[in-house]
Amino acid sequence: MTGTELWRLGACEIAELLRIGACSAQEVTEAAVTRMRAVNPGLNAVVDDLGDAAMDEAATLDAKMADRGPVGLLHGVPVTVKINIDQKGRATSNGVAAFRDIVATEDSPVVRNLRNAGAIIIGRTNTPEFSFRPSTDNPAFGRTVNPWNEKKSPGGSSGGAAVAVISGMGALAHGNDLGGSLRYPAAATGAVTVKPGLGRVPACNPSARKERGLLAQLMSAQGVLGREVRDVRLGLNALMAYDPRDPWMVPLGLETGLPKLPRRVAIARDGLGFGLHPSVDQALTTAARALAAAGYEVEELEPPHVRECGDFGFRALMTESLALMRDDMTTHGSGAINRIFHDHLAVFPPFAGDEMLQAMGQRSRFVRDWQLFLEHHPLVLTPFLLHPIHDWNRDAEGVQGAREVLGRGQYSFAINFLGLPAGHVTAGFHEGMPVGVQIVGRRFREDMILDALGAIEAQVGPAAPRLGLGD
Repeated sequence: MTGTELWRLGACEIAELLRIGACSAQEVTEAAVTRMRAVNPGLNAVVDDLGDAAMDEAATLDAKMADRGPVGLLHGVPVTVKINIDQKGRATSNGVAAFRDIVATEDSPVVRNLRNAGAIIIGRTNTPEFSFRPSTDNPAFGRTVNPWNEKKSPGGSSGGAAVAVISGMGALAHGNDLGGSLRYPAAATGAVTVKPGLGRVPACNPSARKERGLLAQLMSAQGVLGREVRDVRLGLNALMAYDPRDPWMVPLGLETGLPKLPRRVAIARDGLGFGLHPSVDQALTTAARALAAAGYEVEELEPPHVRECGDFGFRALMTESLALMRDDMTTHGSGAINRIFHDHLAVFPPFAGDEMLQAMGQRSRFVRDWQLFLEHHPLVLTPFLLHPIHDWNRDAEGVQGAREVLGRGQYSFAINFLGLPAGHVTAGFHEGMPVGVQIVGRRFREDMILDALGAIEAQVGPAAPRLGLGD
């Protein structure tokens, strides 16, 4: 293997090569760091270069490999970490210039689990201010560029993560998802991801001055993005190690050993009042055919309450954000992020008085009805975005821009509100850009989602090779 070839490999391939001694962690890391430093100046995905420290870590891993074999599942795999979680000795800026000096004194559970699995962190990736946009730009570090088309959004808030992995800067990228922040960037870049369900991957920022709101805890998830489904599976296997610092954490691995369920898939095509773009409709058809060819039973059947879940979920989130985040945003955020926040409030007005309590009560009804639906159809194939990815700044172009972008993402935050797992994979292309679909599953059945994503990927093929990834 040459250094040029090594950076192209996925996490599974790298882990296997290292296991059999075909290359060293230092060789793999050098290839990844060289690639990062070659292409990142034009993309601005990685905003904290840890390449030099990564090379030192690789040398240590090689010594451990010679002494007692691989450290863990991700031994020697180069990865990136999003700048909104704690990594000891690095700033948890969350895209906010005023937070660039908030240096973590210990690792978050995700970073700890990555390190325990043998991953090598080569850099930290960009996010919008407060991780609060479906695009990635901030005054502290600037805009992350979509390598497919610089006019298009790279997604958000894990836009830096998706751009890094799809362009070869690491074999896996950490990201997180409160309203779609893993799946928006996957949709924008052709990356693969799974948003785990509630309590599956531990989360905690020891540097945080206060706890997140309850709804943010219920809706958010930590995960990874990759170029292929099998790499996301490997990454989630590593991330799902128990950590007692997360009160929601369920001590249950990815390969759960839960009962085998029928491979039955419902297909949703409802445009939810915002219209379903023909390219998205075609992607759903392609994905459904791929699943049927792989032996799944597929049926056109709409799941319950999607529009209500989206509306209730985002309004509730804006209510909580207004109460718990607005002061920080006003004090430390730019004028741009405050205008965007105001426009979000106009599209999804906050609940007043006891309406918030009633909305949280309604959440139980939504979850119950979805669980009953999933009893017969354990998987649901849906659009993720109702239209192809938007232009990079469309969400910041007034109330109409926010309404267009957020409205077309109803399937995204509806699933966050429910706390269910959901994956995203490319199933077509439109005007040279990837178009993806979403697979939603039962709680604790990320394994079934990955299986279904893999069946689609086997038919369509990974998106990354179409990008070229030229030297």
